[in-house]
Amino acid sequence: MLSSDIELAVISDVHGNRWALEAVLADIERRGISDMVNLGDCLYGPLAPAETAEILLPLELPTVRGNEDRLILEAARDAAKSATLSHVLRQLAPRHPDWLASLEESAVVFEHFLLFHGSPGRDDEYLLQEVTEQGVRPRTPEWLAAKLSSIEQPVVLCGHDHVPRTVRLSNGKLIVNPGSVGLPAYDDELPYPHVMEAGTPHARYAVVRRTEGEWRAEHVAVDYNWERAATVASDNGRPDWARWLRSGRASPRPMDSSRVIDGD
Repeated sequence: MLSSDIELAVISDVHGNRWALEAVLADIERRGISDMVNLGDCLYGPLAPAETAEILLPLELPTVRGNEDRLILEAARDAAKSATLSHVLRQLAPRHPDWLASLEESAVVFEHFLLFHGSPGRDDEYLLQEVTEQGVRPRTPEWLAAKLSSIEQPVVLCGHDHVPRTVRLSNGKLIVNPGSVGLPAYDDELPYPHVMEAGTPHARYAVVRRTEGEWRAEHVAVDYNWERAATVASDNGRPDWARWLRSGRASPRPMDSSRVIDGD
């Protein structure tokens, strides 16, 4: 149970990167933070899914299911799988998909926090970013206020786009995306070709606090051995993941990685 001085660590999008996860958990422990939540996409990727599961399961964190957690469950029932999904399924023990299947799409935690992976009701929609034919742009405050109009909790926690960002709406509601623990960049084709980039290879998480009646978020970047993770990705047939892990970028263009609005 949270103490009167509320402090919550938020992790998301581990993607089977056990080395990044271990570094983040060590940093959270070093800070003395006892409460933590997980926003999903835990195991998918060409890295170490079973080892990651063996770290996460004993923690018994409040966790919601992400779109690529769902993908693992669907692939377990479908013979047509990608090479990366095959890698994941070969490694996982039966208890690992069982754990993913037990996760809900959203959860209210400690009364103040609403958790989901993507957006309300959709695990594969970006909440804070809009993908257009012209590129990726931030959602407007008006769009966000309308999208979250029925939500009572003062803090909304989301993941999915892997980019750390905090937005405070005019009604005081705080929206926090902690970024990705295990994959700092990627590209995608849907709904239009686009890239998501944190800009550096660090493992990311966030700490949400209430001090003097106001909610604030701190975004944390943690060093870890990303070269090891990149080598594993390359050895498992994903040189694209290796490049993303080493650089935190999915395209060669310069990018401003500062995506924090009204955060610490």
